[in-house]
Amino acid sequence: MRILVAEDLYLLRDGMVRLLEAYGHQVVATAATGPETLDALLTLRPDVSVVDVRMPPAQSDEGLRAALAARREVPGLPILILSQHVEQLYARELLSDGAGGLGYFLKESVFDADQFVDALERVAAGGTAMDPAVIAKLLSNGSSARRLGGLTERERSVLGLMAEGLSNQAIGRRLFLSESAISKYTTSLFGKLGLVDDDDSNRRVLAVLAYLNDA
Repeated sequence: MRILVAEDLYLLRDGMVRLLEAYGHQVVATAATGPETLDALLTLRPDVSVVDVRMPPAQSDEGLRAALAARREVPGLPILILSQHVEQLYARELLSDGAGGLGYFLKESVFDADQFVDALERVAAGGTAMDPAVIAKLLSNGSSARRLGGLTERERSVLGLMAEGLSNQAIGRRLFLSESAISKYTTSLFGKLGLVDDDDSNRRVLAVLAYLNDA
């Protein structure tokens, strides 16, 4: 994959470059500020990009804003956002266009190399990839269970794993259920969430968005 790494901390940026190259991928550019990131995203249009939320010049949310601006220009441009902390708003803003090709990971998860690279590959393929730690925090929020009260406990479990970006097959392995059983659960939860789009990939993104909105 052709990858852009946008991170202002040199050690983390260099570490990600070395990690990705060790997995056989090509880092086509790096960026250390929000404006540099936006320019690289639009000029290079990488297969997938890793973008830090907080970057210079203001160290607020320049990276996130660059990602959102780039996707407005190039819908579906694959981007995985890195954040120091769980910020539900960031994840919700990223997914709001329903286009897929997005991920939201905590920086500490980069150190699990296999998980990180797997997430990048899912995002590059047009899927979603949410950090399990983010999902765990959302699940611990009591309002999630109340607002998604129409779903069964099993359906909520399936939706949480779907939010991580797992396929039906992978969810089945995690829950020790057959792929056909997971397919039935996803069809049921799509119906309960009012997601009747014929595009199953799009419905998965919309279901994750509904999950984040209600968590």
